Amino acid sequence: MAISRITSGWVMLPSTYSNDFTPLVERMSIDEAFADVAGCTHLFGPPAEIASAVRRRVRAEVGLPISIGVARTKPLAKIASQVAKPDGLVVVDPAAELNFLHDLPVELMWGVGPVSRARLSEIGVHTIGQLAEMPGWSLERLLGRAAGEKLTALAWNRDPREIKTHRRARSAGAQSALGKKPAEEQVFRPTLRHLADRVATRLRAKSRPGRTVTVRVRFADLHSVTRSVTLDAPISATAILAEIAEQLVRTVLADHPEERTISLLAISVSQLETHWDVQLELPLGLDDEERRPGTKRGMARWIADRAVDKIRDRFGWEAVEYGAALGLSRSVPDEFRELAEKDL
Repeated sequence: MAISRITSGWVMLPSTYSNDFTPLVERMSIDEAFADVAGCTHLFGPPAEIASAVRRRVRAEVGLPISIGVARTKPLAKIASQVAKPDGLVVVDPAAELNFLHDLPVELMWGVGPVSRARLSEIGVHTIGQLAEMPGWSLERLLGRAAGEKLTALAWNRDPREIKTHRRARSAGAQSALGKKPAEEQVFRPTLRHLADRVATRLRAKSRPGRTVTVRVRFADLHSVTRSVTLDAPISATAILAEIAEQLVRTVLADHPEERTISLLAISVSQLETHWDVQLELPLGLDDEERRPGTKRGMARWIADRAVDKIRDRFGWEAVEYGAALGLSRSVPDEFRELAEKDL
């Protein structure tokens, strides 16, 4: 969690508690959010006191340790929250921002992943301060113009971005940790059916079908492989999404025959449509006809899904289950997962 803007009040907080202190909250995930507390310091005290109050509440109500960062900008508040882990509070004085920032490892910055970190390491850049002192042309040649300019600005703590309280998601996804399970059909098929059900239900609820389906398979050694396909028409039917996801997972496993254990599966749908009317299709005998939303079979699947949606709206999610997913053990309750889902 981060509190950004110390003088005016930014905090990186657990998302489920941020709204109790300020309406200016930008949720990043189920357990993380940026909060601008500038307008509520007269009620709850300075940002550091707000952060301390949240830490006490989480510990008392949930029994979990949390880390909170307080700083003047969002990226610095995020970094401060990382430094505070696993159970601490770091408040960055505006007068000492660069002293705090420049001694830290470069991989703590937004936008520096394993590849960028390795490239920077090759030229002797290991800290944020070293990156800040690099000539712009050198970073541009190494990482590209856009990335170079962005990282230079962040290294000097320049970031004018404000809180976005209503950010719409560009994709809808779900994942499930499996522990260590055999890479077999009877294992991945029920899980993919359940994930497809969760994702497709959200797409239908907002009338936002999507064209690109992506799956991610993580193996026992934590190595992940993704595969995706972009369709001619957007989809939101559970069965269609599940079948496409199953086909992609089979492709992953065929490409990696040495992998015999799966630890996680994920499905996401992107290229979401904002205004969409189904385009009816003639029965041309195509191989993928039942997966095309405009065919007779595709329409029947969508109508069945809408009937399920109505039953669940009235009687709850568990009133109807898809057969392939019955009895599936959930690693995290679905009600808890919903807290992390951004509006579509």
